Amino acid sequence: MKKLIVLTGPTAVGKTAASIGLAKAINGEIISADSMQVYKKMDIGTAKITKEEMEGVPHFLIDELNPDEEFSVAHFKKYADKYINEVYERGHIPIIVGGTGFYIQAVLNDIDFTETNVDTEYRKELEELARVNGPEYLHNMLFEIDPQAAEKIHFNNVKRVIRALEFYKETGTKISEHNDTQSAKSSPYNFAYFVLNDDREALYERIDKRIDIMLENGLIEEVKALLDAGYDRKLTSMQGLGYKEIAAYLEGEISLEEAIYILKRDTRHFAKRQLTWFRREKDVIFIDKSEYNGCDGILNKMLEVLEEKNIWRKDKNV
Repeated sequence: MKKLIVLTGPTAVGKTAASIGLAKAINGEIISADSMQVYKKMDIGTAKITKEEMEGVPHFLIDELNPDEEFSVAHFKKYADKYINEVYERGHIPIIVGGTGFYIQAVLNDIDFTETNVDTEYRKELEELARVNGPEYLHNMLFEIDPQAAEKIHFNNVKRVIRALEFYKETGTKISEHNDTQSAKSSPYNFAYFVLNDDREALYERIDKRIDIMLENGLIEEVKALLDAGYDRKLTSMQGLGYKEIAAYLEGEISLEEAIYILKRDTRHFAKRQLTWFRREKDVIFIDKSEYNGCDGILNKMLEVLEEKNIWRKDKNV
């Protein structure tokens, strides 16, 4: 079985620093599983890794698309499979790093995203219903036919809600049942699935501090530049944390104080949802930062696990 490493965890937990240390130690290459860092021109609000922070470690699925280009879990799976094979060809180990749990699950379980036929008229009808009645109306439609999917998909994620409704109309099957079947598949990889975590209060303090730093570094100016360049607020990319709140402020809907409060609150809620997802996943290895002596202690723990799983050997560094 091919070897694969996953390093994930909630936003702001410190995945970037840990992943660079791991990649340098095992001669690995990193594939980003972040739904926002794939977009160009969106650097500050996504806490995108810089060239300097990469320290020479190859990274993929960073800065690949423009903000108005479509990027879904199906696109991620296609790109990730391609880059994983390229990393293998170079004799290195691929490391998936990022906090988008569904993306990680898609690769680990080799989920099939075979497209069903798109009924464009039905899609337009749903989009119009969302526009006229609001996203919660569409979400309630989904709840009536597939409560499990509705519980997992936030009502503001109109695109995913529409996809779930389309899937049911086209196949007569609930998308939650389809996803459960796919996620139950055995992984084709010999993998280690690390989830980095920290004390909740420490994590929340780090989230608040990160957002303060984003604002100091020009988050407002970054969002303004995107809007001035013609990128619509309704784009999936512009619905990301940090972008929708600041855009609402820039267009006079809320005050800056309100925007910052909402951003910090919703980012903390997002981190909580991420941890809920990872706790449901199979074969995860939680690493609590508070139990280790800095990055070196965390790295040594990961290397120990990789040797136990025969994914990497110190004496051969393969």
